[in-house]
Amino acid sequence: MILVLWDIDRTLLYVGDTDRLVYREVFRAVVGRPATKLPAKGTGVTMPVAVRELLAANDVQEVDRLAPLIVARLPAELHRHRIELLRDGHLMPGAVEALAAVRADADLVPSIVTGNLRESAEIKLAAFGLTDYVDVPLGGYASDDPHRPALVRIAQARAERAHGRPFTRANTVIIGDSLQDVRAGREGDARVIGVASGTTAAEALADAGADEVLSDLTDPVRLLELIHARG
Repeated sequence: MILVLWDIDRTLLYVGDTDRLVYREVFRAVVGRPATKLPAKGTGVTMPVAVRELLAANDVQEVDRLAPLIVARLPAELHRHRIELLRDGHLMPGAVEALAAVRADADLVPSIVTGNLRESAEIKLAAFGLTDYVDVPLGGYASDDPHRPALVRIAQARAERAHGRPFTRANTVIIGDSLQDVRAGREGDARVIGVASGTTAAEALADAGADEVLSDLTDPVRLLELIHARG
């Protein structure tokens, strides 16, 4: 049995500028002025880390006090903009077919490891009709820990409790598009299949330590081969 941990943004789906719109609106509501600088796109850092970077970049002094207030408001604001998610976003090429292939394999346990808060992840998955392809409760989310590599072990522990067997690097695979996904695997005890569908080139993913790299998710047969290769 292999635990397959999907990243969400730019791996399975793309939400356009909706996340940045949410950051802007919550920042204004909490801080009382507009943000002039926003988090970089496609970095893969967790939402709590991105919020702290947002506050620091905009010269806000009370980061420790204000960051939790902003983080707490993000899911509700994202839900308020769910129409924009679909209007400005889209599924990544091959995502549904790849998810379906993994879900259909009885030897695989599909879940999520993401920089999103769990509630935000659920909003995105539901908006694009992806919820049934993954075991959401078994995943690791930024609401569990802001340190992304820690989320791998959290997901492994949840999968172990659910399936009665241990999950380690030998039987855990992350599928993601960013250097943070690679880092999560290397530091969190999982293999990584990089997907060059985001802002990080295939060569950079490989150089960072991804075990395998795909250009996209349009070949589910090849994806399954890679998942099972050393599982």
